[in-house]
Amino acid sequence: MKFYSLLFFTVFSHSSLSQAALFTLEKTPSGGAIVKLDGTFLTELVVDQANKTYLWPIIGTSGVTMTRAYPMKIVEGEQQDHPHHRGLCFGHENIAGFDTWAEAATFPNGGKSAKRLEHLGAIKLRQITELKGGETAVIKTLSDYVDAKGKKTSEEIRQYSFAVKGATRIIDVDVEIIASESDILVDDKKDAGLSIRVPTEMAVDRGKEGGKGTGHIISSEGLTDEAAWGQRATWVDYHGTVGGKAVGVAMLNHPSSFRHPTPWHVRTYGLFTANAFGTKSLDPKAESGALTLKKGAKITLRHRFIFHDGNEKDAHIAEAYADYAKK
Repeated sequence: MKFYSLLFFTVFSHSSLSQAALFTLEKTPSGGAIVKLDGTFLTELVVDQANKTYLWPIIGTSGVTMTRAYPMKIVEGEQQDHPHHRGLCFGHENIAGFDTWAEAATFPNGGKSAKRLEHLGAIKLRQITELKGGETAVIKTLSDYVDAKGKKTSEEIRQYSFAVKGATRIIDVDVEIIASESDILVDDKKDAGLSIRVPTEMAVDRGKEGGKGTGHIISSEGLTDEAAWGQRATWVDYHGTVGGKAVGVAMLNHPSSFRHPTPWHVRTYGLFTANAFGTKSLDPKAESGALTLKKGAKITLRHRFIFHDGNEKDAHIAEAYADYAKK
Protein backbone atom coordinates (compact mmCIF):
# COMPACT_ATOMS: atom_id res chain seq x y z
CA MET A 1 0.00 0.00 0.00
CA LYS A 2 1.37 3.40 -0.96
CA PHE A 3 0.99 6.30 1.40
CA TYR A 4 0.81 9.85 0.21
CA SER A 5 1.46 13.06 2.10
CA LEU A 6 -0.19 15.62 -0.12
CA LEU A 7 -2.88 16.99 2.13
CA PHE A 8 -3.69 16.54 5.80
CA PHE A 9 -6.90 17.50 7.56
CA THR A 10 -6.45 17.25 11.31
CA VAL A 11 -8.52 18.71 14.12
CA PHE A 12 -7.04 18.49 17.64
CA SER A 13 -9.01 18.36 20.88
CA HIS A 14 -6.38 19.52 23.39
CA SER A 15 -8.46 18.52 26.39
CA SER A 16 -8.68 14.87 25.37
CA LEU A 17 -5.72 14.38 23.03
CA SER A 18 -4.04 11.90 25.35
CA GLN A 19 -7.12 9.71 25.63
CA ALA A 20 -8.95 9.99 22.30
CA ALA A 21 -8.11 8.27 19.06
CA LEU A 22 -7.04 10.70 16.35
CA PHE A 23 -7.94 10.39 12.67
CA THR A 24 -5.95 12.03 9.90
CA LEU A 25 -6.92 12.05 6.21
CA GLU A 26 -4.79 12.43 3.11
CA LYS A 27 -5.81 12.95 -0.48
CA THR A 28 -4.22 10.58 -2.99
CA PRO A 29 -2.97 11.49 -6.50
CA SER A 30 -5.88 9.50 -8.00
CA GLY A 31 -8.41 11.76 -6.25
CA GLY A 32 -9.30 9.37 -3.46
CA ALA A 33 -8.33 9.53 0.21
CA ILE A 34 -6.46 7.58 2.86
CA VAL A 35 -7.70 7.40 6.45
CA LYS A 36 -5.23 6.87 9.28
CA LEU A 37 -5.98 6.19 12.92
CA ASP A 38 -3.32 7.39 15.35
CA GLY A 39 -0.91 7.56 12.43
CA THR A 40 -1.57 3.99 11.25
CA PHE A 41 -3.34 3.10 8.01
CA LEU A 42 -7.04 2.31 8.48
CA THR A 43 -8.50 2.32 4.95
CA GLU A 44 -8.39 3.97 1.53
CA LEU A 45 -11.18 5.36 -0.61
CA VAL A 46 -10.25 3.94 -4.02
CA VAL A 47 -11.79 5.86 -6.91
CA ASP A 48 -9.97 4.86 -10.11
CA GLN A 49 -9.74 1.05 -10.25
CA ALA A 50 -13.28 -0.08 -11.14
CA ASN A 51 -16.67 1.19 -12.27
CA LYS A 52 -17.43 2.22 -8.69
CA THR A 53 -15.65 3.65 -5.68
CA TYR A 54 -14.92 1.53 -2.61
CA LEU A 55 -13.04 1.33 0.69
CA TRP A 56 -10.15 -1.15 0.69
CA PRO A 57 -8.51 -2.61 2.63
CA ILE A 58 -10.15 -2.01 6.00
CA ILE A 59 -8.11 -2.71 9.12
CA GLY A 60 -10.28 -3.80 12.02
CA THR A 61 -9.55 -4.45 15.66
CA SER A 62 -6.31 -6.20 16.65
CA GLY A 63 -4.76 -4.99 13.37
CA VAL A 64 -6.68 -7.60 11.37
CA THR A 65 -7.61 -6.93 7.74
CA MET A 66 -11.39 -7.29 7.46
CA THR A 67 -11.76 -7.31 3.67
CA ARG A 68 -10.86 -9.91 1.09
CA ALA A 69 -7.84 -8.86 -1.00
CA TYR A 70 -9.10 -10.15 -4.38
CA PRO A 71 -9.27 -8.74 -7.05
CA MET A 72 -7.08 -5.83 -5.96
CA LYS A 73 -4.37 -8.24 -4.82
CA ILE A 74 -3.82 -11.95 -5.41
CA VAL A 75 -3.27 -13.87 -2.18
CA GLU A 76 -2.58 -17.62 -2.16
CA GLY A 77 -5.43 -19.62 -0.62
CA GLU A 78 -7.98 -16.84 -0.98
CA GLN A 79 -11.24 -17.18 -2.91
CA GLN A 80 -10.99 -15.66 -6.37
CA ASP A 81 -14.63 -15.42 -7.38
CA HIS A 82 -16.90 -12.43 -8.04
CA PRO A 83 -14.23 -9.81 -8.87
CA HIS A 84 -16.86 -7.09 -8.44
CA HIS A 85 -17.00 -7.77 -4.67
CA ARG A 86 -14.48 -5.03 -3.90
CA GLY A 87 -13.90 -4.18 -0.24
CA LEU A 88 -16.79 -2.09 1.07
CA CYS A 89 -18.85 -0.80 -1.85
CA PHE A 90 -22.28 0.03 -3.22
CA GLY A 91 -23.72 -1.16 -6.52
CA HIS A 92 -27.02 -1.98 -8.22
CA GLU A 93 -27.73 -4.18 -11.24
CA ASN A 94 -30.33 -1.83 -12.69
CA ILE A 95 -30.70 1.84 -11.90
CA ALA A 96 -31.92 3.78 -14.97
CA GLY A 97 -31.19 0.67 -17.05
CA PHE A 98 -27.51 0.32 -16.14
CA ASP A 99 -25.47 -1.98 -13.92
CA THR A 100 -22.96 -0.75 -11.33
CA TRP A 101 -22.90 -4.02 -9.35
CA ALA A 102 -21.00 -6.03 -11.95
CA GLU A 103 -17.98 -4.99 -14.00
CA ALA A 104 -16.28 -6.21 -17.17
CA ALA A 105 -14.13 -8.73 -15.25
CA THR A 106 -17.33 -10.36 -13.95
CA PHE A 107 -17.97 -11.96 -17.35
CA PRO A 108 -14.59 -13.10 -18.73
CA ASN A 109 -15.93 -16.15 -20.58
CA GLY A 110 -19.09 -14.79 -22.18
CA GLY A 111 -22.24 -16.85 -21.80
CA LYS A 112 -25.76 -15.69 -21.08
CA SER A 113 -24.68 -13.36 -18.30
CA ALA A 114 -22.39 -11.55 -20.72
CA LYS A 115 -25.45 -9.70 -22.03
CA ARG A 116 -25.09 -7.62 -18.89
CA LEU A 117 -21.90 -6.21 -20.41
CA GLU A 118 -24.06 -4.12 -22.74
CA HIS A 119 -25.66 -2.47 -19.72
CA LEU A 120 -22.59 -1.81 -17.58
CA GLY A 121 -22.67 1.65 -16.10
CA ALA A 122 -20.46 3.35 -13.54
CA ILE A 123 -20.47 5.44 -10.40
CA LYS A 124 -17.98 8.19 -11.20
CA LEU A 125 -16.60 10.38 -8.44
CA ARG A 126 -17.12 14.03 -9.30
CA GLN A 127 -15.52 15.46 -6.19
CA ILE A 128 -14.80 14.96 -2.52
CA THR A 129 -16.86 17.69 -0.91
CA GLU A 130 -15.70 17.21 2.68
CA LEU A 131 -12.58 15.71 4.20
CA LYS A 132 -12.28 16.15 7.95
CA GLY A 133 -10.29 14.46 10.68
CA GLY A 134 -9.95 14.64 14.44
CA GLU A 135 -11.51 12.44 17.12
CA THR A 136 -13.92 11.39 14.37
CA ALA A 137 -13.50 11.64 10.61
CA VAL A 138 -15.69 12.32 7.59
CA ILE A 139 -15.33 11.77 3.85
CA LYS A 140 -18.22 13.15 1.82
CA THR A 141 -18.45 12.59 -1.92
CA LEU A 142 -20.55 13.66 -4.89
CA SER A 143 -20.71 11.12 -7.72
CA ASP A 144 -22.49 10.71 -11.04
CA TYR A 145 -24.18 7.52 -12.19
CA VAL A 146 -23.48 7.16 -15.90
CA ASP A 147 -24.63 4.79 -18.65
CA ALA A 148 -22.46 2.62 -20.92
CA LYS A 149 -21.57 5.69 -23.01
CA GLY A 150 -20.78 7.90 -20.05
CA LYS A 151 -24.01 9.89 -20.07
CA LYS A 152 -25.20 10.94 -16.62
CA THR A 153 -28.45 9.33 -15.46
CA SER A 154 -28.55 10.32 -11.78
CA GLU A 155 -26.27 11.35 -8.95
CA GLU A 156 -25.25 10.26 -5.48
CA ILE A 157 -24.18 11.93 -2.26
CA ARG A 158 -22.29 9.59 0.05
CA GLN A 159 -20.85 10.17 3.50
CA TYR A 160 -18.41 7.93 5.35
CA SER A 161 -18.11 8.75 9.07
CA PHE A 162 -15.35 7.10 11.11
CA ALA A 163 -15.20 6.69 14.88
CA VAL A 164 -13.75 4.55 17.66
CA LYS A 165 -16.01 3.47 20.50
CA GLY A 166 -14.52 1.35 23.23
CA ALA A 167 -12.84 -1.65 21.61
CA THR A 168 -14.67 -1.24 18.29
CA ARG A 169 -14.06 0.67 15.07
CA ILE A 170 -17.09 2.20 13.37
CA ILE A 171 -17.81 3.31 9.82
CA ASP A 172 -21.19 4.88 9.11
CA VAL A 173 -22.16 4.92 5.42
CA ASP A 174 -25.00 7.19 4.33
CA VAL A 175 -25.98 7.09 0.65
CA GLU A 176 -28.45 9.36 -1.18
CA ILE A 177 -29.41 8.35 -4.73
CA ILE A 178 -30.98 11.31 -6.53
CA ALA A 179 -32.98 11.28 -9.77
CA SER A 180 -31.22 14.46 -10.89
CA GLU A 181 -31.78 14.24 -14.65
CA SER A 182 -35.20 12.65 -15.14
CA ASP A 183 -37.51 9.95 -13.77
CA ILE A 184 -35.52 6.72 -13.35
CA LEU A 185 -36.33 3.06 -12.75
CA VAL A 186 -34.80 1.55 -9.61
CA ASP A 187 -35.37 -2.14 -10.30
CA ASP A 188 -35.94 -5.16 -8.06
CA LYS A 189 -32.63 -7.06 -8.23
CA LYS A 190 -30.83 -9.59 -6.07
CA ASP A 191 -27.49 -8.04 -7.00
CA ALA A 192 -27.85 -4.67 -5.35
CA GLY A 193 -27.04 -2.88 -2.14
CA LEU A 194 -24.30 -1.90 0.28
CA SER A 195 -21.70 -4.64 0.66
CA ILE A 196 -18.54 -5.80 2.30
CA ARG A 197 -16.67 -8.96 1.20
CA VAL A 198 -15.17 -10.55 4.30
CA PRO A 199 -11.84 -12.42 4.33
CA THR A 200 -11.93 -15.98 2.97
CA GLU A 201 -10.80 -17.43 6.30
CA MET A 202 -13.75 -15.76 8.05
CA ALA A 203 -16.39 -17.05 5.61
CA VAL A 204 -18.75 -19.80 6.78
CA ASP A 205 -17.64 -21.92 3.83
CA ARG A 206 -15.63 -21.58 0.62
CA GLY A 207 -18.58 -21.65 -1.76
CA LYS A 208 -18.05 -23.58 -4.99
CA GLU A 209 -14.46 -24.30 -3.99
CA GLY A 210 -15.76 -26.36 -1.06
CA GLY A 211 -14.49 -26.63 2.47
CA LYS A 212 -15.34 -24.94 5.73
CA GLY A 213 -14.27 -21.56 6.97
CA THR A 214 -14.22 -20.32 10.54
CA GLY A 215 -17.17 -17.97 10.26
CA HIS A 216 -20.76 -17.69 11.37
CA ILE A 217 -23.60 -15.36 10.42
CA ILE A 218 -26.29 -14.29 12.86
CA SER A 219 -29.11 -11.76 12.48
CA SER A 220 -31.07 -9.69 14.96
CA GLU A 221 -33.89 -12.22 14.48
CA GLY A 222 -31.69 -15.11 15.60
CA LEU A 223 -31.30 -16.57 12.09
CA THR A 224 -27.92 -18.13 11.43
CA ASP A 225 -25.71 -18.86 8.42
CA GLU A 226 -27.76 -19.85 5.32
CA ALA A 227 -31.06 -19.15 7.08
CA ALA A 228 -30.24 -15.43 7.33
CA TRP A 229 -30.19 -15.00 3.53
CA GLY A 230 -33.06 -12.98 2.09
CA GLN A 231 -34.62 -12.30 5.49
CA ARG A 232 -35.32 -8.92 7.03
CA ALA A 233 -33.41 -7.85 10.14
CA THR A 234 -32.26 -4.68 11.84
CA TRP A 235 -28.68 -5.94 11.96
CA VAL A 236 -26.52 -8.89 10.91
CA ASP A 237 -23.15 -9.94 12.30
CA TYR A 238 -20.49 -11.95 10.44
CA HIS A 239 -17.70 -13.25 12.67
CA GLY A 240 -14.94 -15.82 12.63
CA THR A 241 -11.18 -16.15 12.88
CA VAL A 242 -8.60 -14.23 10.84
CA GLY A 243 -4.92 -14.88 11.43
CA GLY A 244 -5.72 -16.72 14.64
CA LYS A 245 -7.74 -13.81 16.05
CA ALA A 246 -11.48 -13.95 16.74
CA VAL A 247 -13.01 -10.93 14.99
CA GLY A 248 -16.20 -9.85 13.31
CA VAL A 249 -18.10 -7.14 11.48
CA ALA A 250 -21.71 -6.17 12.08
CA MET A 251 -23.83 -4.12 9.68
CA LEU A 252 -26.68 -2.14 11.21
CA ASN A 253 -29.68 -0.78 9.29
CA HIS A 254 -30.91 2.56 10.64
CA PRO A 255 -34.70 2.99 11.17
CA SER A 256 -34.69 5.99 8.80
CA SER A 257 -33.08 3.98 6.00
CA PHE A 258 -35.08 3.11 2.85
CA ARG A 259 -37.37 0.09 3.45
CA HIS A 260 -36.10 -0.58 6.97
CA PRO A 261 -35.71 -3.29 8.15
CA THR A 262 -33.79 -4.32 5.07
CA PRO A 263 -33.58 -7.82 3.59
CA TRP A 264 -30.03 -9.26 3.65
CA HIS A 265 -28.18 -10.73 0.69
CA VAL A 266 -25.61 -12.33 3.00
CA ARG A 267 -23.81 -15.43 1.75
CA THR A 268 -21.95 -18.15 3.58
CA TYR A 269 -19.05 -17.78 1.10
CA GLY A 270 -18.33 -14.23 2.32
CA LEU A 271 -20.56 -11.70 0.56
CA PHE A 272 -22.34 -9.48 3.09
CA THR A 273 -24.94 -7.13 1.60
CA ALA A 274 -27.85 -5.07 2.85
CA ASN A 275 -30.27 -5.08 -0.11
CA ALA A 276 -33.36 -2.92 0.31
CA PHE A 277 -34.12 -3.15 -3.42
CA GLY A 278 -34.55 -6.83 -4.26
CA THR A 279 -37.64 -7.65 -2.22
CA LYS A 280 -39.12 -10.14 -4.72
CA SER A 281 -35.71 -11.28 -5.97
CA LEU A 282 -34.89 -12.37 -2.44
CA ASP A 283 -38.39 -13.64 -1.62
CA PRO A 284 -40.60 -14.87 -4.50
CA LYS A 285 -43.68 -14.46 -2.29
CA ALA A 286 -43.06 -10.75 -1.76
CA GLU A 287 -44.25 -7.89 -3.94
CA SER A 288 -41.81 -6.42 -6.45
CA GLY A 289 -39.59 -3.69 -5.06
CA ALA A 290 -39.17 -1.98 -8.43
CA LEU A 291 -40.05 1.69 -8.34
CA THR A 292 -39.89 4.80 -10.49
CA LEU A 293 -37.99 7.56 -8.76
CA LYS A 294 -39.41 10.87 -9.97
CA LYS A 295 -37.05 13.63 -11.10
CA GLY A 296 -35.69 15.42 -8.06
CA ALA A 297 -36.67 12.64 -5.64
CA LYS A 298 -34.14 10.59 -3.70
CA ILE A 299 -33.59 7.34 -1.83
CA THR A 300 -31.62 7.47 1.43
CA LEU A 301 -29.73 4.46 2.80
CA ARG A 302 -28.15 4.60 6.27
CA HIS A 303 -25.96 1.85 7.70
CA ARG A 304 -23.29 1.39 10.35
CA PHE A 305 -20.40 -1.07 10.17
CA ILE A 306 -18.94 -2.14 13.52
CA PHE A 307 -15.58 -3.95 13.43
CA HIS A 308 -15.07 -5.85 16.66
CA ASP A 309 -13.34 -8.66 18.51
CA GLY A 310 -15.16 -11.92 19.24
CA ASN A 311 -18.77 -12.63 18.30
CA GLU A 312 -21.92 -10.49 18.35
CA LYS A 313 -22.45 -11.10 22.07
CA ASP A 314 -18.87 -10.21 22.96
CA ALA A 315 -19.30 -6.96 21.02
CA HIS A 316 -22.78 -6.21 22.43
CA ILE A 317 -24.17 -5.65 18.93
CA ALA A 318 -27.82 -5.66 20.05
CA GLU A 319 -27.05 -2.84 22.50
CA ALA A 320 -24.99 -1.03 19.86
CA TYR A 321 -27.95 -1.17 17.49
CA ALA A 322 -30.25 0.37 20.11
CA ASP A 323 -27.76 3.21 20.49
CA TYR A 324 -27.43 3.69 16.73
CA ALA A 325 -31.19 3.69 16.22
CA LYS A 326 -31.43 6.79 18.44
CA LYS A 327 -28.99 8.72 16.21
